[in-house]
Amino acid sequence: MALIELRDVRRVYDLGEVEVHALRSVTLNIERGEYVALIGPSGSGKSTLMNTLGCLDRPTHGSYLLDGEEIVTMSRDQRAGIRNRQLGFVFQNFNLLNRTSAVENVELPLLYSQGISSRQRRQRATEQLQKVGLGDRLYHHSSQLSGGQQQRVAIARALVNCPAILMADEPTGNLDSKTSREVIGIFRELNETEGLTVIIVTHDPAVARNAKRTIVLRDGEVVADTHDFQRALEILNSEPVD
Repeated sequence: MALIELRDVRRVYDLGEVEVHALRSVTLNIERGEYVALIGPSGSGKSTLMNTLGCLDRPTHGSYLLDGEEIVTMSRDQRAGIRNRQLGFVFQNFNLLNRTSAVENVELPLLYSQGISSRQRRQRATEQLQKVGLGDRLYHHSSQLSGGQQQRVAIARALVNCPAILMADEPTGNLDSKTSREVIGIFRELNETEGLTVIIVTHDPAVARNAKRTIVLRDGEVVADTHDFQRALEILNSEPVD
């Protein structure tokens, strides 16, 4: 059984006088341990697909099985529970609490987990920060950290609940090229050494190239799903067929 199974997933937004078809009949599987990049032009549906995979949004139609559980029929609270147990998120803008230390930011997801003492939270958060190279920055606040260090804190926070999937939405969008390579190196190492499933949305070919599988979206549809990155780029840059 695949970790992720989408069958005929569609997402329609009703804007009153017009309907926006953000996803059109998307069907795909993602296996455990894969490293997948979602790419496509602006408005292609890649962020909607990421939100769907991350249980942040619910499809209008179709089936989404995550580790065998049907997400489409779940309530908002049930989806929140799945997110906390199964998923870790990394965003372009880091989404850290500014007046909170790095270790306290990483502890946040554990506050929603029952049976974990404050000492255990601190220990697990510290271990994750050490893993991303910030063992000497535990008590620094966001204003005392560089952009790359803030994103490392965000990665540690995403990992602290030991998720099955790490999801990253434009994680290098606010970073310089050197820092971007360092952050992507962390993703690659997590995938290769720990077998973590990584799904990343990016507009940057240098970031997407690191993935082992590339899914190209256009107008809400998957137009390519390949392990050949150069082929994915060719399809991305080709003129759409009417």
